[in-house]
Amino acid sequence: MAASVRVRKDDQVVVICGRDAGKQGKVLSVDPDKGKVVVEKIHMIKRHTKPSARNQQGGILEYEAPIQISNVMVVCSSCAKGTRVGIKVLADGRKMRVCRRCGESVDSK
Repeated sequence: MAASVRVRKDDQVVVICGRDAGKQGKVLSVDPDKGKVVVEKIHMIKRHTKPSARNQQGGILEYEAPIQISNVMVVCSSCAKGTRVGIKVLADGRKMRVCRRCGESVDSK
């Protein structure tokens, strides 16, 4: 069973450890079962491939590899810093993600 993940697709995140620490990017995909996220232009790896039906030429492909969710923090739009994310229940029963630093909404909508 997947844990509750507070990072969503299209969130702006900052990497907090590893070789890409301090870099920011947009979340391309989230895999809550494995606890991984793919972030745009972060954790780029090179894959040496032979020619195949899919890739006629072969060669060295470069793409983003997944990283642990625990290694990224959501960037708050109002404080412009990486922050932990809290959940606030609104009066009508809906849930909203909020910044733990300033209390503002993290959701883009």
